[in-house]
Amino acid sequence: MPVPPELLLPFLAASLLVTVIPGADMALVTRQVLLGGPALARRTVLGNLTGLLVHGAALAAGLSALLVASAAAYTTVKYAGAAYLVWLGVQAIRTAREPAPAGAAPAGPRDAAPAGPGAGGRAGRGAFLQGLVSTVLNPKPALFFLTFLPQFVDPGRGVLPQTLTLTAVHVLVGLVWLTAYAHLVGRARAVLTAPRVKAWLERTTGAVLIALGVRVAFERR
Repeated sequence: MPVPPELLLPFLAASLLVTVIPGADMALVTRQVLLGGPALARRTVLGNLTGLLVHGAALAAGLSALLVASAAAYTTVKYAGAAYLVWLGVQAIRTAREPAPAGAAPAGPRDAAPAGPGAGGRAGRGAFLQGLVSTVLNPKPALFFLTFLPQFVDPGRGVLPQTLTLTAVHVLVGLVWLTAYAHLVGRARAVLTAPRVKAWLERTTGAVLIALGVRVAFERR
């Protein structure tokens, strides 16, 4: 095992705590469930996790250290990520303002977007890219990997295998949690997609995304 158990188990517990804290990933998953059901949300989850893999690979390649060391690079990524989160929030609020189609009924569990080829169309690709871009342009995962993950690496062993293993563990925790979260939200979709409730949730999700974007913009290293 690349990572000794006495380091892997505490990392697993800490990774779980970090993952379940509400953030942009959960806000995006909530919105995708409302728009297209759990199948569409799973595309966003895959995008989020792919973004985490990018940060993990960047750490292994030393790019995360460069990002944190360079004030200009960090600021550029930070503001780009903040602007993207704000844009997603504005889009959610705009969606909430659109009138519901006449005679539209709340969506039930069977109305969710299928998990098959239909989920891989333009909407699926868009959901994946939203998760990917929002994670890659967020400097917080880079800081997490750079400052948190090395604490669980044994310098006496191979650093690269341990880094990749811990990255995989963190991604797996995210996969389990976000998939379960999307499923739970999907179970309540019939209620959540009632016109008034959906509009309120879209506004709330939009406000959360905008707030997260502002927080990222003004966050110091």
